[in-house]
Amino acid sequence: MGCKIIPFSPPSRETLRTKRGTVEFIPRAAGQFLAELTMDQALNNFRSAKAQHRALLQIAGLPEGRVSIARSGTTIIGYVTFHRPHRFSRWAHHPLLLEVGGIEVSPAWRKMGIASRLLKVAFSEPDLENYITFTTEYCWHWDLERSGLDIWRYQKLMIRLFESVGLVKMETDDPDILAHPANVFMARIGKNVPAGQVKSFQKLLFKHP
Repeated sequence: MGCKIIPFSPPSRETLRTKRGTVEFIPRAAGQFLAELTMDQALNNFRSAKAQHRALLQIAGLPEGRVSIARSGTTIIGYVTFHRPHRFSRWAHHPLLLEVGGIEVSPAWRKMGIASRLLKVAFSEPDLENYITFTTEYCWHWDLERSGLDIWRYQKLMIRLFESVGLVKMETDDPDILAHPANVFMARIGKNVPAGQVKSFQKLLFKHP
């Protein structure tokens, strides 16, 4: 069976001119739209570009999934995904949590402000104010080799990137975050999240206070 297609607004016309050409940003792309695009082959930090393309289609079809992309013509050169937390994680117990599943920009298009603009466009969606959005930044997923940065400079880069859209670093006793001192947990509480749900989230941060 194919993935469920979520209705979406016509693609945004927000663009960025770079030395490699004009980049267009789509805040929420549906599976139908993504299927018509090709993937930059260098988008392979998490899995092969072909497999990542399939993953984007699957996420776009989830009830609360969303995919924001940066594209050059018909080629996806960057993306950020949002979805509900994994069902076996502690975060899945909260009904208003959305996880930033991954963000990646093709190496040839980096250092042009694309990642920050992509996040800005993604977080411009008004309904994200109804959620607590979080990211679990694990150093073993970072593209240290191609970035030329050491682990601590990369960590600072990621923190600044997510801070630009309102996420803040938070302490937690989540074992995966504690597995390495460079790992980071960050979250953004939407303006419309009820106070009771904020307290429930805060309780999840520490299972062993």
